[in-house]
Amino acid sequence: MNGAAVEIARSWLGTPYVHQASVRGAGADCLGLLRGVWREIYGAEPEAVPAYSPDWSEPQRVEALWAAAGRHLVEKPKGEIAAGDVVLFRMRAGSVAKHLGIVGTGANTFIHSYSGHGVIESPLSAPWRRRVAAVFEFPARVS
Repeated sequence: MNGAAVEIARSWLGTPYVHQASVRGAGADCLGLLRGVWREIYGAEPEAVPAYSPDWSEPQRVEALWAAAGRHLVEKPKGEIAAGDVVLFRMRAGSVAKHLGIVGTGANTFIHSYSGHGVIESPLSAPWRRRVAAVFEFPARVS
């Protein structure tokens, strides 16, 4: 599963950043990339995604993205990051977790869609690792 997730995510490289979009080659935000990978692995998305703002649930202080990930992915210890895992980031200390990516081969990079850059593969460097709030893996199967 994990190798497939990396391969699929890499097929999205170069897709422009478009808030709330999830179409390879046309536009995706970080959640849209994950949704696209999920669709390719399992067929259909696990739930309808409500409209969301770029600040996610920051004003309400609700971990909405983390909760959604927990409903469909398998949370694992942060120290066990592996290729194909989904990493959830806090973009600044004390904020809600609102950015995510898929860990690349060797767990040294991650694929994500970033405003102003689109879908890119970035080093999973120390500054990014410090921002990791949670790590998830794709389930073996969905019901």
